[in-house]
Amino acid sequence: MYFGLIDEHSRQHYTYLKDIFTALNNRQKEYNWLITDCEIIAHSDALEELNAGDYHFFSGDELTELVEKDDSQWIWGVLSGFDKNIPLNKIMQYPLPKSDSHGFWKNPVILQHPLSSVEIVPFDSSFVLIISTQKDCIESFRKAFPKCEDLFDYNNRA
Repeated sequence: MYFGLIDEHSRQHYTYLKDIFTALNNRQKEYNWLITDCEIIAHSDALEELNAGDYHFFSGDELTELVEKDDSQWIWGVLSGFDKNIPLNKIMQYPLPKSDSHGFWKNPVILQHPLSSVEIVPFDSSFVLIISTQKDCIESFRKAFPKCEDLFDYNNRA
């Protein structure tokens, strides 16, 4: 089962990952991260490099360190979190996730990458989507950002 939230009301000019990581109780460190389809207003060369290339792959600790050094605004992107025991070569056997996927707006809510456990999707600097197989991950985010809405309910109204 998948759980999803959309947060389009908590603040303007999403998405800053440091706040999201805090809202997720720093669970990002438990995963390896495939980053795809991103556009970032970066303040460092390291983060600027993410704007180039088809994908980037980081451990949770590496991604956390990168964000600690430069918590710039993410405009677009998909950050897909994978259990650490899943190797990159297995992950790359599937299509790369896209930030403008039409699948976000359909029920049932699913993760784009079938091997991922969580996806963080900065969407046009307007809002952020959080989709996970872990209900406690979603509830942690909801507690930190109480204005967010269940993605299933949001899709039912559309």
